[in-house]
Amino acid sequence: MRYAARVGYMGTAYSGWQRQAMGTGVQEKIETSLAVLEGKPVTVTAAGRTDAGVHACGQVISFELEKEWRPDKLVLAVNFRLPPDIAVLETARVLPWFDARRHALWREYRFFIWHGNALPPFLHGRVWWNRFHWDFGKVRQACALFEGDHDFRAFCKTAECPERTVRTIHRASVTRKGRLAVFTVRGNAFLTNMVRIMAGNLNAVGRGKKSVEWLKGLLGGQARENSAMTAPAEGLYLWKVGYGEGTPFGPYRVE
Repeated sequence: MRYAARVGYMGTAYSGWQRQAMGTGVQEKIETSLAVLEGKPVTVTAAGRTDAGVHACGQVISFELEKEWRPDKLVLAVNFRLPPDIAVLETARVLPWFDARRHALWREYRFFIWHGNALPPFLHGRVWWNRFHWDFGKVRQACALFEGDHDFRAFCKTAECPERTVRTIHRASVTRKGRLAVFTVRGNAFLTNMVRIMAGNLNAVGRGKKSVEWLKGLLGGQARENSAMTAPAEGLYLWKVGYGEGTPFGPYRVE
């Protein structure tokens, strides 16, 4: 039986999504819980990898189980053996060939940024505490430049940069309410650290350290060293993954 699940997690205590030789990945915790139910190892495929410390509320995974489960019962059974900072939020039977990564049409990330001299304690680890004020007019101009097909080589961790670094960004925007700003970006796929470096470059533009024209130049495939800082992981969430129709599992869901 083929299943898909939407997963949420606080990434603070983990070395990222992927199972790690050193450190603990979120994947390991979920696979261990599923293995107890199945009585043998279970491998899950995720829509996207997240860095150490990055959170998720819309990660999607796919996996196979021999036993047929009612979706609501499967949620309870898997969560029973998961730590409180990881949860399966929903499950569904899907078509036998569904793959959470290969069939994803887009991934959406949201970066929550708190501006100000003091951070409410309950937001610690959940937002990027940025003490500097931004020029949001310039930041919105910069966001508009991200949209479309661009060479994002300057937005990729150098040690993990692939040969092909062109990606498509469907939409990029920033909204603001009081001291909280939210950078939202949706694209077909992302490079390692790409969203965090995008946010770091928005910070450089917003603070007046760099110009919007400078950012435009980076999108022509410049080297990483010409780009700005990598924003911290806290505050970044894998928000949603799209598969068409109503999502999250789109036309692959089996009712």
